[in-house]
Amino acid sequence: MASQLLISTDWLAAHLGDANVRVVDVRWYLFDKDKTGPSEYARGHIPGALYADIDADLSRHDVDGPGRHPIPDAQVFAASMSRLGIDANTHVIAYDDRGGATAARLWFLLRYFGHEQVSLLDGGIAQWVADGRALETQTPNVPRKNFIAQSPHREMIADKTMVGLLARDPHALVVDVRVGERYRGEVEPIDSRAGHVPGAQNAPIAGNLQSAADMRFLEPEKIRARFESLGAKKSSKLVAYCGSGINACQAVFALTLAGFEHVILYEGSWSDWSRDADLPAATGANP
Repeated sequence: MASQLLISTDWLAAHLGDANVRVVDVRWYLFDKDKTGPSEYARGHIPGALYADIDADLSRHDVDGPGRHPIPDAQVFAASMSRLGIDANTHVIAYDDRGGATAARLWFLLRYFGHEQVSLLDGGIAQWVADGRALETQTPNVPRKNFIAQSPHREMIADKTMVGLLARDPHALVVDVRVGERYRGEVEPIDSRAGHVPGAQNAPIAGNLQSAADMRFLEPEKIRARFESLGAKKSSKLVAYCGSGINACQAVFALTLAGFEHVILYEGSWSDWSRDADLPAATGANP
């Protein structure tokens, strides 16, 4: 049974002791060298939460997959979820401190492997603290469970060939959810080339949130209007990509929250596209 997509800090505070609720901290930092997810978790986390690492638990690195963060192997993912005390009966609550930018990766992967009982904590740990709730520093001792990954829903992901076709399709919408300066090709701090997939619209993930100070999601109708203004209303397929397929999961989540269907993640994202010298790269503000 699918769970509510977003849950409030009030709901979580009332259900922290539930045997079938598992809270997972998914904080992760690509460019902030003064922070790491594990160190922030150790400094303080929501009581009862365990930590899932984007690199070790939520990505695959034993093969040369598409981009910097390929989707993990089902067995490896299942082992990580089992270690976190998650099984078929568990309602997973994922949070971060960046408006779902990394927590949505866990939401996406659980659904990709057939587990629908997963929600994001609206506003993340910042909202938890703003609402006057305490953190803890000890790592809880959680019994291991047996998570069984179902056959992956491969229709939820796209490769570069599909993205190239959909970016030229008037009945599809491809959105690049990186910040504007990376989309326009003014800077590229990590990937092979600067720019964006020709035909892709720019919709940074911060635009799905209330503000930089209030990282709760916008109302679904406002998110829907945002993407409809980019062409989503006439699109039968929606594809989101970022640098490596992590932050784009937040856009997939936001689009789903807004009621859109057939929302797809470009697994390798710009890190996959940019490394292929045969593929074009557009620069500037226009798709």
